[in-house]
Amino acid sequence: MAQMPEPRYVGGQAVMEGVMMRGASTWAVSVRTPDGAIRTDVSAAPDWSKRWSRVPLARGVATLAESMSLGVRALQWSADQQLEPEERLSKGAMGGTLAFAILFFSAVFILLPALAARGLGHVVRGGVAFNVFEGSLRLAMFLGYLAFIGRLPDIRRVFMYHGAEHKAIAAYEHDDVEMTPESAQRFTTAHVRCGTNFLLTVMVLTILMYSVFGRPGWVVLIASRVLLIPVVAGVSYEIIRFAAANMHRRWVAAAMGPGLALQRMTTREPTLDQLEVAIASLKAVLSAAELEGVEARALRRPPLGGPGVSADTPAGPAFGTA
Repeated sequence: MAQMPEPRYVGGQAVMEGVMMRGASTWAVSVRTPDGAIRTDVSAAPDWSKRWSRVPLARGVATLAESMSLGVRALQWSADQQLEPEERLSKGAMGGTLAFAILFFSAVFILLPALAARGLGHVVRGGVAFNVFEGSLRLAMFLGYLAFIGRLPDIRRVFMYHGAEHKAIAAYEHDDVEMTPESAQRFTTAHVRCGTNFLLTVMVLTILMYSVFGRPGWVVLIASRVLLIPVVAGVSYEIIRFAAANMHRRWVAAAMGPGLALQRMTTREPTLDQLEVAIASLKAVLSAAELEGVEARALRRPPLGGPGVSADTPAGPAFGTA
């Protein structure tokens, strides 16, 4: 299929009973409320990360920070729509909960594997072996975590909306596809810009970058793992950015294969109702001209091939589709 002449600026993430989408100038959250209706909230997108858009590495860190900020706001809004006013968390409580979650993730998946590898010094000898062991332990813990939470009913529903988000974006990024739940359902749930792909890239990249320090002492070990987080994130962003624009190259597609395969653990096949929510969120961030073009697709018969259609398309500046 011919590629788009310009990348489309859409990314997003799954939230509670819905999907958040980020467009070029706006972002929106659509959720399915307890009464079965679809509720959508649209806001102007922040643009402070654009100041760094031409600075490699720094743009990745800035985009990641901006995406996390939007993600927090989207999660809180989506949660509020499922609860009665008196049951809702305050902004402070939600912020504290997510701050704890970030610290917990960093401690468990960044520091703990490093400390465990250092503690097993009598088993792991040599700088290369040490970092390979540490990275392998980190990856094993991450995969185990995904396998565990994927069994929880509430998380499974979030993973279904994650799949709906990917499929909706894939349908939008193909000009010959009508934007309906039935058409979007034909795409795969894998997408190269997914945050899962980004996290796997981070896991692999840490092995290479931490190897520079060999098998350090306790102080250098902890300091290097903490201080290099922005660097690892920035380099990983550049890798994903390059890969998304070059998926037509066989070696790039092969390199991204494990990340796309891993998305089987973080996405599930969505229902048509969930795809309807994802499409509503996506349409809410389109400009009038873009929406007119999307609606015009209904006048053409979509020559879509079937369930094997790939969702891998060029990336825009929005970070990921996590």
